[in-house]
Amino acid sequence: MAKRTKIWKRQPEERDFSAAHSYLTLLCKPARAKLVVERLRRFALVEHQAKDLLRASALPLLPRDEPHVEDDLKRIRKGKTLSPVLLVQGDIARGLPLVIADGYHRICAVYYHDESAPIACRIAPV
Repeated sequence: MAKRTKIWKRQPEERDFSAAHSYLTLLCKPARAKLVVERLRRFALVEHQAKDLLRASALPLLPRDEPHVEDDLKRIRKGKTLSPVLLVQGDIARGLPLVIADGYHRICAVYYHDESAPIACRIAPV
């Protein structure tokens, strides 16, 4: 498969921030989740490779035929852009992995497309 260079939208979608907030409230108090999401809204996009994000998060690569991964792979093949992923920085000193607040399926889909492809993301500290 020919690799494309334009996979990512310029900005995350509003629903991504809502999904990140919902997920983060499972990991911390709602006020802390709100603060982290506010930081994610302000921080600039950066790029990291799919394989590095999976390693830093300590999450497994989802199967290619997982419905959301499969849908994102179809979007990539059709030339449709994906929303950047939203991350919370880990802490190596405390043994805390990177948290994928929104975009796990997109990371896995891009990994299957090209494991070294840059993934557009916003990373906020805890």
